[in-house]
Amino acid sequence: MQPLKAQSRAIAIAKHPLALMPQQTRMPVRAAGAGPLVRAHRSVNRAWVLHRRWFIYAFAGIAIALLAAGLFQARGGIAQAGTTLGHLLSGRFAAAGVGISEITITGQALTQEKQIAEALEIAPNDTIFQYDADAARQRLLELPAVTDATIRKVYPSQLVITIEEAAPIARWRVDGVTFLIDAKGRQLAVADPADETLPLVIGDGAEDDAAMIISVLSRHPVLESGLAAISRIADRRWDFIYSTGLRVQMPERGFAQALNLLEAQQASAQILDRDIDVIDLRVPGLIAITPTKREDD
Repeated sequence: MQPLKAQSRAIAIAKHPLALMPQQTRMPVRAAGAGPLVRAHRSVNRAWVLHRRWFIYAFAGIAIALLAAGLFQARGGIAQAGTTLGHLLSGRFAAAGVGISEITITGQALTQEKQIAEALEIAPNDTIFQYDADAARQRLLELPAVTDATIRKVYPSQLVITIEEAAPIARWRVDGVTFLIDAKGRQLAVADPADETLPLVIGDGAEDDAAMIISVLSRHPVLESGLAAISRIADRRWDFIYSTGLRVQMPERGFAQALNLLEAQQASAQILDRDIDVIDLRVPGLIAITPTKREDD
């Protein structure tokens, strides 16, 4: 019966082979050291957790700055495109019959049409709708003789311009050029032969006092007869120059008294009609005469 037990044991052992293996002892295993990438990742995670809000603000600021830079770069192109589109539309409107094709000007006598056209500044593609009449009126008012101006738009394509000008009171000759001047001495235009009926004043400073001397002489019509010019001397006094060549030297002071004396001598002795080159009234109460020299004298 003994052999049977041994067989049974062998069979039992065969059914449990692990029972014959020696017992293994589990030893603790030490983890390998973390690499640089792992440490960097951990640092970023830790910074994000601690300073998340500041990171969000920083990223938002950078995004806004980039967007603003992009818009600034694009602005020039957008503005240029808008200008080009405006010019194209203006040209089409002008071609459609609303361009400025007719200009009517009235009231100007001293101002040349060329001056008015330059002040209007009408471009080829300007339309009646976009034309700035107020700005054009201001430019017209800057012209020397213009005191007022109106610009009226008549649709679809006409401008009606009315000019008001200052009235010239005299001609002023200086440096060989003769101008028309107003009562304030302002130059209005260059004089032409049609203006010869106006009094002529000569010399530097004559334009400033022209209105005064002309007004005074208007009260002495006898002295105005045959008067060719009134010359300003050193911007202090006047000389009367007559068409006969006679020169009357007026005083710096006592001008009214000298006029009365001259008028009295003309009434009594026709002093202005005699063969005299110079009548000197610069000394109050006295008359000095320089007769005309003749060849036989």
